[in-house]
Amino acid sequence: MRHFRLWNVQHFTGFLSIIFYTYDLAAAITIQTPERSLIRSVQEDALFSVDVACRGIPIVHWTFTTGAESHSIGTWQPGLYTNITVSYKSRVEPYDNGSMRLSELQLQDAGFYVLTITETTGSSKDVGFVLKVNEVLYEDLQYLSVTALALGCLIGLLMLAMWLLDRAYWKIHSQRHKKQVEENDATELQPL
Repeated sequence: MRHFRLWNVQHFTGFLSIIFYTYDLAAAITIQTPERSLIRSVQEDALFSVDVACRGIPIVHWTFTTGAESHSIGTWQPGLYTNITVSYKSRVEPYDNGSMRLSELQLQDAGFYVLTITETTGSSKDVGFVLKVNEVLYEDLQYLSVTALALGCLIGLLMLAMWLLDRAYWKIHSQRHKKQVEENDATELQPL
């Protein structure tokens, strides 16, 4: 019945050192962010603000993910190199602390953004952001203003027509009344 062997002190300390080493690697990178859910409108900028702290120089990697696809935005190492993909080259501004500004947002920019920080020792840590992009319906506002202007012009024309008809009515009415008065006056002056 000696199937189970008790661990001696050397095995136990070796096991603890592996656990502490793994914990130490995981705790070597900290990522702090004020907000992970961003709501912006089309043509605005989105700042994915983070503050990365690690022992060495971190490698920053941003990835964009939607339900159907996932692609890299860029990778950089502060002070050493910056590699932004061609599709984002003109719209992404990387920062040394790991933050990224995405300018001139489009509806297709809505989705999930993942920041991966990798340290030279091989440890890495991820943090995710959700970006919702609202569409500003300028066309609807333009349509509404043109419609309001057209209705205002129509109301003005109808009011002018009503005023002209009213003037014409009173002019015709006064001429008829004048003729009736002249006829009545003419009949009264005739001798009997």
